[in-house]
Amino acid sequence: MLFDKNPTTETKEIAQIFNSTVSTYKYYWFVSILDIVVKEQRRQMSFWEVIAGMVAEAWYPIHYFRLSFGKSDSFYTQIIEIQQELKIPIDAKKEIIKNRIIENIHLPKIKSILNVFKANVPYRFLSPWIKYSTDKQVSYLSQSYTNNCLYLIKDNTIEINPLWIHYINVNYLILKDYAYWNLAEFIQKRNPNVPDITSKLVKPITRNALTNQRKFWNTYIEIKGPMPCIYSHKLLEKKTFDLDHFIPWSYITTDLLWNIIPANHEANISKSDNLPILKNLLPQFARQHQLALKEIYAINHNNTILEDYLTIYDSVPELIHLSENDFLNVFQKTFSPMVQIAENMGFKYWQNKFQL
Repeated sequence: MLFDKNPTTETKEIAQIFNSTVSTYKYYWFVSILDIVVKEQRRQMSFWEVIAGMVAEAWYPIHYFRLSFGKSDSFYTQIIEIQQELKIPIDAKKEIIKNRIIENIHLPKIKSILNVFKANVPYRFLSPWIKYSTDKQVSYLSQSYTNNCLYLIKDNTIEINPLWIHYINVNYLILKDYAYWNLAEFIQKRNPNVPDITSKLVKPITRNALTNQRKFWNTYIEIKGPMPCIYSHKLLEKKTFDLDHFIPWSYITTDLLWNIIPANHEANISKSDNLPILKNLLPQFARQHQLALKEIYAINHNNTILEDYLTIYDSVPELIHLSENDFLNVFQKTFSPMVQIAENMGFKYWQNKFQL
């Protein structure tokens, strides 16, 4: 059984809460409520607490991935403004973000930025249980838990219906996944050319270690000797280099080998999550990959890391035997659309001081 049902509640209303949704607000409102009920074991909460949780939850996909939430959604602008006003680090933990907002919610500027979430979201969220007419009417009907609605609304606070407490606690992870599955579908439609939306909604606990990618480049340097950094032109010795995602990980969210290149530490830090200027860097980047790929393939053509290249070309042996110009064209066709889309999303180009 997917859900542990409470006989006094009906899951069909839960299935309807995201009907006719035109913004991300409902998804984040629901997730924030779930966290307060389960993690803090509280039935009663203020609008501002829930809103602070919404901001903390949306912080990562907006700051790291510049995802568009659609024309009807001002979340992106509000979160950027909150960060600038409160100087919260973009990599702060959710608890820190939420607490900083709650601590400063008395400030007129912060209230002004977040006030939009108070207007309709708490009331329209109850539409599966209470047909929406006005906020005031919904608030009135909710106070008697009309139709066993999820919560009552009174004086800018909500209180979870006691009949739902057990259900929420038992089905917490399923409900949260349900909200995120719907959210991913909603955001994907508004970002049709952005890859891997699902991995961009929640900050991972850790990043992958890139062990196989490092082994690939170490082996190449062991065979051919020190290789030049395409950014700084400094020679890179075995095991002493950084690995850089040519197209920022925060856009592509994969560790496929064809997007990874050894780099001098200072250059890698300087480049950060910025985009490469392709006309300046792609020819060198493609050439390094072509040379390394030939050497590693000659040693062991069954090396599983080489399968990463199959996502950009049908055959590794055929890719190896392309001319230098044709190999560059494969990379050009791969990277040019990515860079253009990332630029449209707000990613900035790296001004490489090492090549000045």
